[in-house]
Amino acid sequence: MERLSEEQIEKELEKLPDWKRLDEKWIGRRYRFKDFLNGVRFVDKVAEYAESKNHHPFISIDYKIVTMKISSWQMKGLTDLDFEMVNHFDELYEKGAK
Repeated sequence: MERLSEEQIEKELEKLPDWKRLDEKWIGRRYRFKDFLNGVRFVDKVAEYAESKNHHPFISIDYKIVTMKISSWQMKGLTDLDFEMVNHFDELYEKGAK
């Protein structure tokens, strides 16, 4: 796993309009749900996936809003794994976790 260049990060973020650069090491997104329990169920699915990859995002649940941010600690920045993860999170959200 290698840290991505600024050019690579910008290219990946172009494909993910809902994900925003938080600083040089992090990207983040807010997901909105119709109710609290749908958000919690979504977080449960994210947690299962994150555990299987041994790569864990920061997650905050604020009623119907779930906020996530991710980075690769060991690489001190963003890697392909971070973008693989967020693509999967978005797929889970689109599959009906809303």
